Amino acid sequence: MTPHVQVRRISPPSEGLGRALRGKVFGSPASDFAFFSLGTVVGLFSTVDYNCNMTLEELVACDNAAQKMQTVSAAVEELLVAAQRQDRLTVGVYESAKLMNVDPDSVVLCLLAIDEEEEDDIALQIHFTLIQSFCCDNDINIVRVSGMQRLAQLLGEPAETQGTTEARDLHCLLVTNPHTDAWKSHGLVEVASYCEESRGNNQWVPYISLQER
Repeated sequence: MTPHVQVRRISPPSEGLGRALRGKVFGSPASDFAFFSLGTVVGLFSTVDYNCNMTLEELVACDNAAQKMQTVSAAVEELLVAAQRQDRLTVGVYESAKLMNVDPDSVVLCLLAIDEEEEDDIALQIHFTLIQSFCCDNDINIVRVSGMQRLAQLLGEPAETQGTTEARDLHCLLVTNPHTDAWKSHGLVEVASYCEESRGNNQWVPYISLQER
């Protein structure tokens, strides 16, 4: 006998996909449920329009991507804290540019951080374009990051600067690994793997979002 699953009648897109399916079995009124063989469930999702026309496989892929993003974001946070503690973090666009000109081989990761409200900053975008080009030419892993507030929190930046204290420029961060030291961290390995995987998918500058806490 062909196995069946029970699917609640499709709800409008605004009610969300999660409310369209129910894992219940036979016994509810026929007017409320439709019965599909397992072999036709994927076809159902392929034909129903949810605005983005996503198949079941694509939904699973999106969920996996979201989990991957969380894992990589946590790895970036861990890496930044460890790098700063061990004096392996260069902070600032100009400071980073100087280091890459002098010793690009010591740089193992470049983070370009910007929030949506700064996207129209032409000067900053020009700096980013030049840095991205340099990193690609020198095989330096590079990641775009959003969540400046979380970044400042991770690096211990004061909420407000006072007197002559000037806030550091967190738009560009370099993680370095001097040639005389084989320093590694779980976060560095995780982020490097993510960068390599992204390049394999023709995404040369992957993006992650740091969430406020």
